[in-house]
Amino acid sequence: MQQSLLPPVADQLQTANPADWPVAAGWQALVSDFFTSEQGVALLQFLQERLHSGASIFPPRPLRALLLTPPEVVRVVILGQDPYHGRAQAEGLAFSVSPGVAIPPSLRNIFKEIQRDLGTPAPAFPQPGGSLVQWARDGVLLLNTCLTVEEGLPASHAKRGWECLTDGIIRQVSEHGKPCVFMLWGSHAQGKRSLIDASRHLVLMANHPSPLSALRPPVPFIGCGHFSKAMKWKVQHP
Repeated sequence: MQQSLLPPVADQLQTANPADWPVAAGWQALVSDFFTSEQGVALLQFLQERLHSGASIFPPRPLRALLLTPPEVVRVVILGQDPYHGRAQAEGLAFSVSPGVAIPPSLRNIFKEIQRDLGTPAPAFPQPGGSLVQWARDGVLLLNTCLTVEEGLPASHAKRGWECLTDGIIRQVSEHGKPCVFMLWGSHAQGKRSLIDASRHLVLMANHPSPLSALRPPVPFIGCGHFSKAMKWKVQHP
């Protein structure tokens, strides 16, 4: 059988086999249970069918957030909706893009609010640019509620099963993790509030950082002060 001479496309999903998506040991039981469940099996079948049809699916490693941020080190959870749908943008972490990729508007507003709130300038471009990998390694779980998307088609993989897994991740952090800060930006993220034990964790809510909503009421993202509030809370809950 003749093999293709073209190298694999590294910026998109290559396989629907969860064995190719490593996670930290503390997440493994939850992930394994999901992919053997009815919802997990159906999701993998859907992904395989879309790959077979030639769809370009992002990111290449859907569970990367669970690899870089083990549950025992999670101190902040930032919840997004689904990955960026432009080629070479999504890198498996909510709001993050690979180094050198143009910084999307929502992430620019996140950096703008950090600078306003903490006096910290935006990262140098192109390295690290919009990559939030270091945040992930420092205990910030950058979790989208849906973990794959097709090129140019936002929310194309919503309600296909990923939400069952990511709801379980939120519950695990809420019930078993250390006290941490949940940042819920926008109505979609705020819809997950019921999964979080607010007696143990700090829950911060504001509009989404998208330019369409970042400055609008009821709680504008620009000016929300979430980053300084999180820092103060973490000092009180070491």
